[in-house]
Amino acid sequence: MIWIHHRLSCSVAAFAWLSFGLPAVSLAADSMADAGNWSVDLVSKRYTGSHTSYEFGNPEPPMQAPLSRLEFPMNAWFGGLAVAGRFDRFAVSGEILRNISSSSSDVFKDSDWTGEKSPPSVKDVYSEAGMRIEPSYMARLDVDMRVSDWAGLPAWLDIRPVIGVRWQDLNFVAHDGVQSYPAQPGSAVDAYPGDAIRFNQTYWQYFLGARMAYDLGRHVDLPGLKLSSQIDWAYVTGDNTDHHLLRPGRRMTYEDTRGSAWHAIVGLAAPLAKDVNLGLSFEYLRIESTGTHRWTDSLANADLSWDNGVKVWSEQKSVNLNLQYVF
Repeated sequence: MIWIHHRLSCSVAAFAWLSFGLPAVSLAADSMADAGNWSVDLVSKRYTGSHTSYEFGNPEPPMQAPLSRLEFPMNAWFGGLAVAGRFDRFAVSGEILRNISSSSSDVFKDSDWTGEKSPPSVKDVYSEAGMRIEPSYMARLDVDMRVSDWAGLPAWLDIRPVIGVRWQDLNFVAHDGVQSYPAQPGSAVDAYPGDAIRFNQTYWQYFLGARMAYDLGRHVDLPGLKLSSQIDWAYVTGDNTDHHLLRPGRRMTYEDTRGSAWHAIVGLAAPLAKDVNLGLSFEYLRIESTGTHRWTDSLANADLSWDNGVKVWSEQKSVNLNLQYVF
């Protein structure tokens, strides 16, 4: 079975305006803003080995879980702007990004355990398809606080508690796929040309953690070279909409989930010229959530919800490059 989904995205205009009005900067480059109170960054982010996925179980006997699993790759380029303001005790920063790539370098995967012709523990339907990335957005707003003087830390080490929010609005279209039947070796495969699944996933991540900046320039002959890192935990709310474009009528599924996320980033930043810095960082984000699955079908006049085996998760790994101007 091909599960195909569509979600009407919430307007991002107001959120994007706030994100530009408040700051954004990758962690590695943010630590270089000591020379001034404000900084503006050009940000590029390349995702690799990354996805957002969901699955759900059967609401009826034999209650197999999963019944269906859909994996949306997000191996693509994102880019945008970042701004940060640094004050005596506090610093505020934010970021707004949009996809630059129009497609993912990996394939969409759809797996089903229908139990119709084989045991429900056996995957009996599997599809792969191309993945188009429609306008997708990521944003961050946060505040950190300088405590190194209170803690008696040396001048070359800065540790700051940080609190903030991350938001992602991801929009994908699976297209031109091939469906196979792994429980029936040698069986023919079916092609489905054109757009098959329209999918939207939104995550809100309310995080709390710590940032660190270490002056590496004291060890090498490169004044201004800094090592930065951050680790944080987040409470996550997620919702998605999945439109089955190849089904007759209007067939939709929705997930409404809650969970948590771990996030870490480490990077280097160095001056290129007066008031201009270059930052390179590596970032990891893992989201896991559970909740309810809703299925609607206009032809069957169906509207059912259940929570058996419902899981939404994402693993995101990226390399980030920032060019920063400090003023």
